[in-house]
Amino acid sequence: MTTTAPTVSPTAHRAAADLRAVREQWGDLLAAIERPPATEWPPREYRTVDIQAAARDDQDHEAPAVGRLPLTLREHPAPLNLDALDAACQVERALFESCDALAARLQRPPRRRPIPRAPRLTGVDPDDYNDPARWHLPTVRDIGPANAASAGSRAHGLHWAAVWLEGRALDERHGDLFAPTPPAILDALAGVAAHARRTVERALQRDGRTVTLDAPCPWCRGQLTGRTMPGGEPSVSCATGEGCGAPTVLDRGRRTWRGADLVGLYVAMQAAQERGHGRIGP
Repeated sequence: MTTTAPTVSPTAHRAAADLRAVREQWGDLLAAIERPPATEWPPREYRTVDIQAAARDDQDHEAPAVGRLPLTLREHPAPLNLDALDAACQVERALFESCDALAARLQRPPRRRPIPRAPRLTGVDPDDYNDPARWHLPTVRDIGPANAASAGSRAHGLHWAAVWLEGRALDERHGDLFAPTPPAILDALAGVAAHARRTVERALQRDGRTVTLDAPCPWCRGQLTGRTMPGGEPSVSCATGEGCGAPTVLDRGRRTWRGADLVGLYVAMQAAQERGHGRIGP
């Protein structure tokens, strides 16, 4: 007898892809909070930060970076990029609230078991309660002027929230801990994931745009055009075509730089500017 894996709907695949995109770009967004807004184009790629700038940052900021602690629980005395901070807080809050809502709806309460030496009484099973797959809601206890609060699973940060939501979108089984995700809830989750991805990519200027660069091509002085695509890496192309002698690939008849190749383009542009005539060579 053969069994087939359950079919995953396109909505679930789309939600999972958007949640992964948020996770993969989250470090870039956190880095953007601590840097002045980038006015240049293509958008600054924080995974390929300028070496000299990174060295200066290492000298100026010797304190270790905060890890998974949620933004809502951190202190932000003077963020350099308020737009990035607002976007990150908005995305973090939306994903945390989605986790809370889905846990309340789909997650089985902890089992109870007899208390040793008091078999007529029952208490929460600690193993079930502490199951790593379980999402714990935040709690607040009123104790007068101050509140004692537990962040629950939010304390693990956005990455865990996104992974947990992806599991609910794909209906991953973990014993009987979770009920199947109804289509209406999946649709709502997909909407939250899509909006979160758009917010992150907009804050990082990766939401799709075309910009004519002020500086010419360092090799032929042709017009350079920068492009971004949602979910994709930025690129720069030279309008001269095959006649441009830049040491990069031809894409649809134009010299084009992508990913790590953009670093070489930036270095060449800076060198040409320092020569004073905007072109590589004599």
